[in-house]
Amino acid sequence: MPIDRSRLTTEQPNPRSRDIDRRSTLEIVDIINAEDRTVADAVAAQRVRIAEAVDAVVEGFRKGGRLFYVGAGTSGRLGVLDAAECPPTFGTPPRRVQGLIAGGRRALVRSVEGAEDCAELGAAEIDKRRAGPRDVVVGIAACGVTPFVCGALKRAGKLGARTVLLTCARQVRRPGFADILINPVVGPEVVTGSTRMKAGTATKLVLNTLTTAAMVRLGKVYGNLMVDLQASNAKLRDRAERIVSAVTGLERPRARALLERAGGEAKVAIVMHFRGSSPAEARRLLKACDGSLRRAIEGHAA
Repeated sequence: MPIDRSRLTTEQPNPRSRDIDRRSTLEIVDIINAEDRTVADAVAAQRVRIAEAVDAVVEGFRKGGRLFYVGAGTSGRLGVLDAAECPPTFGTPPRRVQGLIAGGRRALVRSVEGAEDCAELGAAEIDKRRAGPRDVVVGIAACGVTPFVCGALKRAGKLGARTVLLTCARQVRRPGFADILINPVVGPEVVTGSTRMKAGTATKLVLNTLTTAAMVRLGKVYGNLMVDLQASNAKLRDRAERIVSAVTGLERPRARALLERAGGEAKVAIVMHFRGSSPAEARRLLKACDGSLRRAIEGHAA
């Protein structure tokens, strides 16, 4: 039976933009901006559920599990984007956070029509990754009913993974195949049904929060510094030097030399400074402290 999307919030016309095609350029910009300002409050209303999802991700990571984002179209691309940014920002293994999009890699740059309509394809993607009890699968569907996403979540749940559904449709209630429902209701879009707009912005905010908060809880941030970053380009090497300098109080040349001895690892360099240790000993201390820089330099093993 075809899905009736006509009553979904994401498909409703927005009365505040009903004559947008008759407005001046500045008025169009103002209408879009006014709608965008409502997104943060909608996300804030889901703070408890977002925190619940973060705790599930942290628990899974501590057991060696993975985080999968599953989506189609804009939702899928945002999941892939967030996953791709975790290794350089937080030093995570590339497979720790993965984005799965209906239609595969080609769908990242060009629409693959029909790929989102098959629940079996979503389930197959989960089977291919051998998801299990240590993993968390976040299904992203602005409308809440995308078959590819629902199929993936149902299969993940049967395999014992924790499941989260992120949707912007008010009508969606927690389905049987999702342990956690995150439901920032942003209202109808400026252009009816164009969920790349407010729904996409809300999705980006939630995904940023999920991975950032999880990484903070896992000790990959010291203060508000990304001490586990991978210094893989000039910008990140410069940032790593500034982080080491800020935490240790060393001048930049000495911080650079210490970082070089640490193999470019900011955490290791900082532990070496405070504990007077070799790179190998600093890495051992960090491992004993579950990667927490604060505990390592304060001498509190796990």
